[in-house]
Amino acid sequence: MRQDKHASTPLRVGEAEGFRRTRYRVTGMDCGSCAAKIERALKPLPGVAQVGVSVTAGTLTVDHDPKVGRAQIVRIVDALGFTVLEDGPNPTTSPAMAVSSCGCSGSCADGAPRAASHDHGHDHGHGHDHGASPVGDVEGRRWWRSGRGMLTLGCGAALAVAYGLGLVFPPLADGLFIAAMLIGLLPIARRAFTSARYGSPFSIETLMTVAALGAVALGAVEEAAAVVFLFLVGEALEGLAAGRARAGIRALSALVPKTAQREGADGGVREVMADRLAIGDVIVVRPGDRVPADGLVLSGNGEVDEAPVTGESLPKAKAAGDGLFAGTINGIGLLRVRVTAAAADNTIARVVRLVEEATESKAPIARFIDRFARLYTPAVIAAALAVAVLPPMVLGGAWETWVYRALALLLIGCPCALVISTPAAIAAGLSAAARRGLLIKGGAVLEILGKVTTVAFDKTGTLTRGEPVVTDLQAQALSAGEALALAAGLAEGSSHPVSRAILARARLDAILPRRIDDAGTRAGEGLEGTVDGEALFLGSPKAARRRLGGFEGDVDGAITALEQAGKTVSLLVVGEGATARVGAVFGLRDEPRPDAGEGVAALKAAGVEAMMLTGDTPHAARALGQGLDIAVHAGLMPEDKLRLVRERQSKGALVAVVGDGINDAPALAAADVGIAMGGGTDVALETADAAILRGRVGDVAAMIALSKRTLAIIHQNVAIALGLKALFLVTTVAGLTGLWPAILADTGATVLVTANALRLLRRRR
Repeated sequence: MRQDKHASTPLRVGEAEGFRRTRYRVTGMDCGSCAAKIERALKPLPGVAQVGVSVTAGTLTVDHDPKVGRAQIVRIVDALGFTVLEDGPNPTTSPAMAVSSCGCSGSCADGAPRAASHDHGHDHGHGHDHGASPVGDVEGRRWWRSGRGMLTLGCGAALAVAYGLGLVFPPLADGLFIAAMLIGLLPIARRAFTSARYGSPFSIETLMTVAALGAVALGAVEEAAAVVFLFLVGEALEGLAAGRARAGIRALSALVPKTAQREGADGGVREVMADRLAIGDVIVVRPGDRVPADGLVLSGNGEVDEAPVTGESLPKAKAAGDGLFAGTINGIGLLRVRVTAAAADNTIARVVRLVEEATESKAPIARFIDRFARLYTPAVIAAALAVAVLPPMVLGGAWETWVYRALALLLIGCPCALVISTPAAIAAGLSAAARRGLLIKGGAVLEILGKVTTVAFDKTGTLTRGEPVVTDLQAQALSAGEALALAAGLAEGSSHPVSRAILARARLDAILPRRIDDAGTRAGEGLEGTVDGEALFLGSPKAARRRLGGFEGDVDGAITALEQAGKTVSLLVVGEGATARVGAVFGLRDEPRPDAGEGVAALKAAGVEAMMLTGDTPHAARALGQGLDIAVHAGLMPEDKLRLVRERQSKGALVAVVGDGINDAPALAAADVGIAMGGGTDVALETADAAILRGRVGDVAAMIALSKRTLAIIHQNVAIALGLKALFLVTTVAGLTGLWPAILADTGATVLVTANALRLLRRRR
C-alpha cells in the first residue's frame, strides 16, 4: 500500500532501518480508550518507532529496535490490565492463524503447539483467571468464567448481601456497602493508577475512582456501591459488543478446515493437519469438503462454492488446470489438488491479515475524533470543578449538593462512546466488505470511497473477461462445423489466446478437433499443418492475404465489418497456391463481464461518472463503450492514463481507478483510490488500496455504497454519544439525575454506538 497517500497506514517492516515489527494478540480491549492507553504507554519507550493497536482485531503491532525485548512490552501491557496471548516477529504470519481457533492451551490432540492462553483476568485487571478468555473475546468461553465476569458477579452478590443484611442490622449497613463497593473498586483503582503512571491520567477508571470515593465521603455509600456495580455491568456489555465485532473478522479464518487428506509418495491418502501442508503437496478434496489450501486442480471435475471467499452465489465448475481458494466448498466430484501456498499465505490468511492491518489504520474522521476527545475530557473535568466550586462560593449553594453533581459530571464526561463510535463502524464496514469478497485496506480508503466522483476503468480484464471468445463464425469454402473442427485441430498445440478461444468454441458446439499432421507455428503469422495431404493455415487477414494474393467474394466485406465492430479477425485458409481458398472467417472479441453494464449503470445512478481508459484500438474500445454507455479514451499508453487521471483531479474530482494492478500501475498509484480487479493475486492484494476478489464490475458501486453507509453510521454514532452526554449533563446540573444514571449514560452510549455499527455486518442483497 502506498504510504504517501494515507498517512495513517502503519509502516512496513524494514521501512525504518534497523527496526523490526512484532505482532501481539491482546485480550481485554473493548474501546478506543483501551487502545489509547497502550499506545501512550509504549510510544515513549526508547527504541519504539511506531505502535499500532486494533481493538476490533485484538492486535498490537510494534515497530521497534531489536534491543526492546518482548518481556518489556508484555510487562507494560500486562500492568495496564491487558493480556498478551501470542506474538510473532514474522509480519507475513496471520495472527488469526497463529492463535488456535479451538482456544486450547498448550497443545491440541495432534501434538501441534498452540498459543498459550493464560488470561490474567485482566480484562481490565479484575483479578486472575488463568485459562479463561475475557468477555467479548472469541476463544469460546462463557463470559461468567472470565476474570471480569466473576468480578461483576461477585460485586453484585456482595451488593445484594449488603442490602439484605442492612435491612436486618441497620447499624452495619454502611460498612457492608463500603465492603461491597471495594470488591469492585480496588481493581478499578489499580488500573487507574497504572494508566496515570503510563500517560493516561484522565481514564474512565480514574474518573470512576474519584466519583466513588467522593460519594462515600459525602455519605452516599449505597449509591457508591451501586455505581461501581453498574460500571462493571457496563464494561461486561461493552466486552460482549466488542467481542461480536471482533468475531466478525476472526470468523474468516475458521473457513479453513483443520485437517486435509494428503496423498503420499505411495499413492495412499492420510489425514494431516492443514497448517502442515507445504507447497507442492498433493491433496484430495472430496465432495462436500472445504478446500484446506490454495491450489491447482491436477485431475477431476467438480463444482466449487466460492461464496465464502468471493461472495459469488453460483458454484463454479473446476477441472484440471483451474485454481482453488482455501475455504471454498467442493460440491460434487473428487479433486486432486497441488498446494500452491502455505497456510500462512493462503487466500483466507491474507484476507484476514489485510483486514486486521486495515483496522489499525485510522480514517481522517477517526483521527479528528481522537484529537477532539483529548480536548473534550480535560474540558469536562474543568467543568466538573466549576460545578463543584462556583455555586457554593458565588451563589451560596450547599457544598454537598454541588460536589455530588460534579462527581456525576465526571462520570458522564468519559469519552469512551465518542472514541469508539468511529473505529467500531470502520471495523464493521471492513469486515462486511471482506465477507462479500471486497478488500478495503484501511479506514482512510473506506472513507474516501464514499466521496469518489469519477471511476476510471481499464478495459481488458476489468470491464471485460480478459480472454477473447469466438463471437462470429462465417463459413466460406467450408461448412461451419468442418471449419471449426479443422481450426480446433490446429489450435490444440498452441497456448495463444485465439487458439484457446477456438478450442472453447469447439467444446461449446460439441465439435471434435480433427487430427492435424505436421502442426506447428509460423512466427508472426499463425498456425499451419496438413490434413489428408492438404495444407491448412489459421492466422491474421494480413498473413492470409499474402498467401492468397487477394480475397474472393465477400471476404473483404466480412473482415471490414468485424473489425469495425471492434473484433479480432482470424482466417482459416485451405490449400496452397492456385487451389488455396478461405474456408471460414472467425471473429473474436474480449466480451464484457456479465454485470459490466449493470455495474456502470449503478455508478451513474449513484451520481458517479464512469470512464474507460484503455490501450486497445479505438474500434474495439468504442464498440465496448457503446454497449456499456461509458465515455471512452482509447489507444493510451500508461503515461496517458496517468495524465488523464491527474487532469480530472486538477478539476476537483476524486478519482478511483479500477485495473489489474500491473499495466495500470501509474494510474492506480496516482488515483485517490486504486482498486485491483481480479481473483486475489499477489499484485491485486498488495499493490492497490482495495481489491475485488470475485471480479464483478458491480462491486465497485457496492464498495462506494458501503462507504456511504459506514460514514452515515459514524455520524449517527457521534450524534448518539454527544447527544446522550449533553442530555445527562443538563439533567445532572439541574439535579434531576445522579451518579447511577451518569454511569448508564456512559456505558449505555458505548453499547449503543457499538450495536449501531454492527448493523453493517447484516447481509444485504
